[in-house]
Amino acid sequence: MIQIGDRLPAGQLKEYIEVEGNGCTLGPNTFDVAEATAGKTIALFALPGAFTPTCSAKHVPGYVAQASALREAGVDEIWCVSVNDAFVMGAWGREQQTAGKVRMMADGSADFTRAVGLTLDLTANGMGLRSQRYSMLVVDGVVRALNVEAPGKFEVSDATTLLAQARQWKGA
Repeated sequence: MIQIGDRLPAGQLKEYIEVEGNGCTLGPNTFDVAEATAGKTIALFALPGAFTPTCSAKHVPGYVAQASALREAGVDEIWCVSVNDAFVMGAWGREQQTAGKVRMMADGSADFTRAVGLTLDLTANGMGLRSQRYSMLVVDGVVRALNVEAPGKFEVSDATTLLAQARQWKGA
């Protein structure tokens, strides 16, 4: 499992782009994790799946609500990562009103999730291999804070916890 002080693994995530521009085409676009995090502070949170109860009712809405405060604390971008395809993440982002606040990053084949060592096997529930629920503060590609939830819990990966860590990091 990835630890504080580790560099994020090489890999790619996809994001459904609603409006063409800034070098991105309409539809799914692929982003290199190392390039996308270089020189930036990223509030990254991951969850088991789009449109699932806790993820939709608490996890994503918390980051949407705290987006301005996170930016004031020095966060350049907020990423939501889930083992879903870019089309599903795009639709979920529209439903959650994340535009301009949270980037909905798809890890469709769970390659990134496996690389960080935070998989969750939900095969018995008909959901296959997913991501554990966690959050991390990433500064220039290096993990500076990491909050991994116990199975079935939502206590430490919330936006308020990561906001406090971002404020602490900025003040360090």
